[in-house]
Amino acid sequence: MMMYRLTNDKTADELIAGYFTQELNTDELSVLRNWINASTENKAFFEKQQEIWFSAIGASDSMRFDKEKAYQRFLTRTVIASEQSAGKKKNRFILTFQRAAAAAAILIAFAGTGYWIGTGRIKSMIADNVIVEAPLGSRTKMYLPDGTLVWLNAGSRISYAQNFGVEDRTIELEGEGYFEVTKNKRIPFFVKTDDMTVRVLGTKFNFRNYNDEVEARVTLLEGNVRVNCKSENNIEAFLNPNEQIILDKQKSTAKVFHTNATNASEWTKGLIFFDEERLADIVRELERSYNVKINILDDSLLTYRFYGNFTRTEQTIEEVLDVLASTDKLSYEMKGKEISLRLK
Repeated sequence: MMMYRLTNDKTADELIAGYFTQELNTDELSVLRNWINASTENKAFFEKQQEIWFSAIGASDSMRFDKEKAYQRFLTRTVIASEQSAGKKKNRFILTFQRAAAAAAILIAFAGTGYWIGTGRIKSMIADNVIVEAPLGSRTKMYLPDGTLVWLNAGSRISYAQNFGVEDRTIELEGEGYFEVTKNKRIPFFVKTDDMTVRVLGTKFNFRNYNDEVEARVTLLEGNVRVNCKSENNIEAFLNPNEQIILDKQKSTAKVFHTNATNASEWTKGLIFFDEERLADIVRELERSYNVKINILDDSLLTYRFYGNFTRTEQTIEEVLDVLASTDKLSYEMKGKEISLRLK
């Protein structure tokens, strides 16, 4: 591939490096986007560098947000990949990287007891928004460009703008996410869903708002947050640690409760924790966590509430259902990945 310049001072290689490290301005990002879309060869080259980048930053499961280490691994692996391209002109991906910049999102998707780098879960990487998803049956851990830690529960997704952290820190959430927000008094951090918006400066909280659930809730572990509910009364609340706000999306009512906030984030450790939750919501959680289909055959079961604490990697869906059935409130039948619940 030719090492020609796309701007007055940067080659394609240098623009790609700037993209991975979130260094590009709006004009440079537009130039790179047009170059990638100009030919299949350009697109394939970019995708190859993307694979190398994520392979480098994910080389260690325990590696924290360290852009310098990630960058050096990227350079090393790019050189190796270039040298192994038999029959092709060797073209080492030598990049200029003069100043520290916010690193691209680091993503690790967990499934079972192992992990894998979820490059396939990042959609439209060169479009206006970055979209990250956690597939059914897994969780996704990532760091945003500002260093904020995010966990996404199964069946969840977030999206944010390419210039995230420059003048704006806004996240769109569908599903459930746990956030440890890097403090920045100049740029507040927003998490928005269809029903609620959370505003913070730097804190730890859990936000759950699946579209198919009646309730949405925000639980605060550390710091302070402001929550705005998009209801008829435009409800607003300020939470302190160990407080939780629950919005009834059908009734447009919200209440603040004292709670053990750590329970709300137990799912990030692979635990499934039910704290007097409706069976209808428990069923949806089990469907997402175990990638199964559960049918409730008796409507009277919909309002039943249960307590429970399970470890997904250690307990099967059958074992979880056995515990629920031991309450003598329901029975179940399982055929493959389809489960039926009946009133006992």
